[in-house]
Amino acid sequence: MNLKHHVERYIGFMRQLGYKYVGQDRMLRSYADYAEAHGDTFARTDRMVDWASKAPSYGSVRNRLGAVRSFAIWLRAEDERHEVPPLDAIGGRRIRSSPHLLTPDQIERLMDAAQNLGPAGSIAPHTYRCMIGLIAATGLRVSEAIALRLSDFTSDGLTVRNTKFRKSRLIVLHPSARDALHRYVEVRMRERTADDHLFVLPTGRPPTRAALIGVFTRLARRIGLRGGPGEPGPRLHDLRHSFAVRSLEQAVATDRGSVNRHILALGTYLGHVKVSSTYWYLEATPSLLRQISEAAENAQTRRVSP
Repeated sequence: MNLKHHVERYIGFMRQLGYKYVGQDRMLRSYADYAEAHGDTFARTDRMVDWASKAPSYGSVRNRLGAVRSFAIWLRAEDERHEVPPLDAIGGRRIRSSPHLLTPDQIERLMDAAQNLGPAGSIAPHTYRCMIGLIAATGLRVSEAIALRLSDFTSDGLTVRNTKFRKSRLIVLHPSARDALHRYVEVRMRERTADDHLFVLPTGRPPTRAALIGVFTRLARRIGLRGGPGEPGPRLHDLRHSFAVRSLEQAVATDRGSVNRHILALGTYLGHVKVSSTYWYLEATPSLLRQISEAAENAQTRRVSP
């Protein structure tokens, strides 16, 4: 069996375990093409590192190497002729990248830029504009937005089905988000396609995750929020981070005493099983730090007052 066959077996194995394995499948197929083009019949450390190193950014290099290393471990359990790269093959320890928290104005500029995409007169610009706005307004995962069906948009909100942890949840929509979706559906229903996805392109099918991420990156560069390839800047996933942080800022500003309840509600809204997953999305912002400072000062004043 060649490496391409092994990759397909591994992808099938991971999906049988319950993983969606979206994104990693594309990376592993790319690796298999690269390795076989160089004559490899077994996984080789030098080839895996060389392939991973061709990614445009350090984070992408680490993601590539992580995916192919897990695959190599699985292969080596069957045949010791397969090599497994060491954990420090590219050096250093993984450091969490700080998210870029987008402002309402920046999100609006991204949406306006999406409306100017081509093909002219097609549904594509409407789809990309609405998807960016919906993710920003609800904190949906990218995969969840792509998977939405027309029937998921109801009078109660959006039903997100069989998500990351095989759970479904109801997303209550702000009136402005509901109105925007209604306008999009009017355009969407003019498309002649048997596909029942809520968001579709001129092909009649929904955009892929890679296509949506790519469009967001191009739009961010177009309006000056990102530099060239490999340079840091806002990612599509940062819309989810931004939603979580802005939501917490609003809760702290309006009812500081209910923050704990808000965190639990936010985790449920985002589809998290554990509250620690919600903490991952939160960042210290000037607004939150000011509230913390004021709370600490008030507590200290009460302790020292006669």
